[in-house]
Amino acid sequence: MGKLFVIEGVDGAGKNTLARRLVSAWERDGLTVVRIGFPRYDRSVHADLAAEALHGQHGDTAGSVHAMALLFALDRREAREEIRELLSHNDIVLLDRYVASNAAYTAARLEQSADGEAVEWIRSLEFERFLAPIPDVQILLDVPVALAAERASARESADAARTRDAYERDGSLQSRTSAAYGLLADSNWVSPWRIVTADVDPDRLAADLFNQPSGVRKVTP
Repeated sequence: MGKLFVIEGVDGAGKNTLARRLVSAWERDGLTVVRIGFPRYDRSVHADLAAEALHGQHGDTAGSVHAMALLFALDRREAREEIRELLSHNDIVLLDRYVASNAAYTAARLEQSADGEAVEWIRSLEFERFLAPIPDVQILLDVPVALAAERASARESADAARTRDAYERDGSLQSRTSAAYGLLADSNWVSPWRIVTADVDPDRLAADLFNQPSGVRKVTP
């Protein structure tokens, strides 16, 4: 059985860049790696509905915190068996965003702490009811929110097809989400976390993650 790793962080933190560098490092060592990004736009109707809502479609859907959280959770529910199948045939499955993203953004939108009802609702919904596979390690890419916002804006300017959604344009939401992520990581929410910065050595991180003992305790939902 392969290992399940997750990269988390606010929009513009550099998750895609770190993911590519980790995959390259593992593949150089001869490991088989599969990468999945959530939400799975153009693959999941739930993800597409969420994206459309965040760009002003589907009435007041985007205004409902719980409706949006459910759409993102259903996207992962739909991918559950795919993830398990990939874990059975590969050394590593790397996810760009996962359940903690839903927990952090939901708590931030409701202006709750990471130990509040919203985070517990997400944990129960996704890990207990939807049986999402539990990550071996969750990696928080901790980047200043202002820098992340600059990167997201530059990315939008460079790509005419890439328009920031309502979450990405909301600086206050991004700040609250960053704080929620920090508390989730500090508490090792659901499974072990690693907090890294933008200057992390991807080769060393890749080795550290893969060589982590399998006996490290994970929280069973």
